[in-house]
Amino acid sequence: MENLNVKAIIGEVFEDIARGMETGSFGEKIALGLTLYGSELGEENLLRGAEEFARLYPDVEVVLIGPKMDTELTLVEVESEEVQYDKMEELLDQGRIQGCVTMHYNFPIGVSTVGRMVTPGLGKKMFLATTTGTTSPNRNEAMVRNAISGIITAKAMGIKNPSLGILNVDGARPVERALKELSDGGYPINFAESDRADGGAVMRGNDLLRGTPDVMVTDTLTGNLLVKTFSSFHTGGSYESVGDGYGPGIGEDYNRLVLILSRVSGSPVVVNALTYAKNLVEGKVHDVAKAEYKKVKDAGLDDILAGLNKSKAKPADEEEVVAPPEEITTGSIAGIDILELEDAVRELWKAGIYATSGMGCTGPIVMVNEERMQKATEVLAEAGYVAKEQIDC
Repeated sequence: MENLNVKAIIGEVFEDIARGMETGSFGEKIALGLTLYGSELGEENLLRGAEEFARLYPDVEVVLIGPKMDTELTLVEVESEEVQYDKMEELLDQGRIQGCVTMHYNFPIGVSTVGRMVTPGLGKKMFLATTTGTTSPNRNEAMVRNAISGIITAKAMGIKNPSLGILNVDGARPVERALKELSDGGYPINFAESDRADGGAVMRGNDLLRGTPDVMVTDTLTGNLLVKTFSSFHTGGSYESVGDGYGPGIGEDYNRLVLILSRVSGSPVVVNALTYAKNLVEGKVHDVAKAEYKKVKDAGLDDILAGLNKSKAKPADEEEVVAPPEEITTGSIAGIDILELEDAVRELWKAGIYATSGMGCTGPIVMVNEERMQKATEVLAEAGYVAKEQIDC
């Protein structure tokens, strides 16, 4: 009997060592919080998810924060939704829990969440950067920062060199140029190639359905809509049954691990969100974030963002630009943001190159004479409307 006890103790020690190597917390169990107030599906829905997670991962303590409930899980009773957020933050700051899953939480500006969805085409999990919160008041800057947040999250989840794509929304092209400049500056980014024949890092709807990149970059409102759509398209929108939720809030110098659910996230998504939180704790997401933010700063992020935010507005007293004589325009130059399209045309007119604007199947294009393609691309690259790498294309 004594030998059996010794073997059991040795087994527990080795389990603690293995867990410590994963989490960096030797001899301590991971503890994750889950708030209970606020769900439109009721507290019982959340409790079912928490109890299922606890059965799957008995080595993780689940700490419920909310009203009194009949459960064997740890419960911290609070009397209201407002108080539960205060208690959640207190438990996080004390280290009593290492992460928490909650709903309707207000992050500070500079922090937004990286969701993870199951793509319907191939059933692949793909990170959506981002889905709630505001990384920056400037849309294009926010998307660049969202890309960094997505890379941080993917690396913390064990993907060493995540592929990154930019969803073809307003601002995609300037964001692509900024990220490529960041990559050239010393922060290598593994850009995905669209599954469409013409390729490129700007992703189309097909890529969204197939999960072409590991990380899909978009603005937060679009990301939020996508999570809602893909998580509940089987249920008509009233119950989110698929995916891992809206993910962790990521931002520079933000050290609380808070993951977001919707008020209609079903118990399967609760299980997945808690699993997501567990994996992020094990992957030391805050250490990863600190290291990645240092790298992007060293690669010139601040200067790149300053250039991205710099207005291309022309002086009010500038003379009106007159179009050169018309030419046949069968050559097309892509990679220009829709909001800059007419300015790009005027830039070419100033250089004596006749150009018109158009819309190709992959987005806005400037059309010029085939013989002027090289020169026109050089002019647009010099003015910052297209990437310099397009010059020799």
